[in-house]
Formats: sequence, structure tokens, C-alpha cells
Amino acid sequence: MSSSPHRSRDGSSSSSGEGRPRFFDHNAKKICWANAETVPGRHPERWRKDAAGNVVCKRLCNCHGCLCFQYDHIVPFSKGGESTADNCQILQARVNSFKSDKQEVDKTQLKGYSCDLKFTDKELDIIEMAVYGDVIRPGNQCRCRTVAEMLGEYKSKDRAAACKLPYGEEKL
Repeated sequence: MSSSPHRSRDGSSSSSGEGRPRFFDHNAKKICWANAETVPGRHPERWRKDAAGNVVCKRLCNCHGCLCFQYDHIVPFSKGGESTADNCQILQARVNSFKSDKQEVDKTQLKGYSCDLKFTDKELDIIEMAVYGDVIRPGNQCRCRTVAEMLGEYKSKDRAAACKLPYGEEKL
């Protein structure tokens, strides 16, 4: 009998010899995202901070930019860590690559692996507009108008009122 990986319906694979899922299932990822620190002034379903304090965007999972992240085994899978929500953390993709299969890496070490690039609120608004098509501000229940709305080509049925981005009239 072969010991090649087997893929289940949820996309996780397991070695037929071990029987342990290698990847986090949808529910574990959902809990992991919910447990990550929120970013003040940003929509919590779109933005979080990873275990090193880096801002990451939910739509940028498994890519390689400074806002991209991956779901990481706190105790590495290769060292016996399970693919469960309590062994999951989000990490900026670069940080996760450097962490690799190391155990007991503290926040200071993780921060040392982080991208040096930091984004301003204005830059994050532009990125959010590009990724999601709008910018949603929690708390005041307004959202920024989409490009189609600004051009008069579309009127949103979204209950949250459209507002302007919170800066002066200078060009982006």
C-alpha cells in the first residue's frame, strides 16, 4: 500500500500512515482569524494583526507580500503539532517562512522576521479599495464609495451610507 498523501473533501491532506490532517480545516481557520488581534479603525473581517503584530489582509492569504499571511502551526506539524484551532496562529507570510519548523519562537523573534514596510491609514484605504472595491469603517457604519458609484454608474443598495475617505481634497 502506498504512503502517498490523500486529499479529503475539505482540501486537507493526511499521510495514510499517520492519519493526521496536515492543513487546518475551514472551522479552525475561522476560529484562528477570530482570535487574532483586531486592527483599530479597520473592519475585523478584513484586517487583523498577526502574532508578531503585523497588519494582514484576509483576502491576501497564501501569497508573498507584506500584507499576506498564512495559517501557522504554533507547535510545528513536523514536531507533532495538530492542525487544530488551538494550535493555529496567523503569521505574515514572510514571518512564517522564517519561522519554518522552529518551536517556542517569541514575539520579538517573530517581529525580527517581519517586513520592514509599514503602511499608513491612507495606503491601507487604497489597498482595501483595490482588494474589496470599497472601504468599510467599523463603528460609524459608513463605507467609502466604490469607483462605479463615484462615476455615477452604480447606486449601492448597501444600508451603510457612503462617506468620503477621511483626508483632505488632495489627489491620491
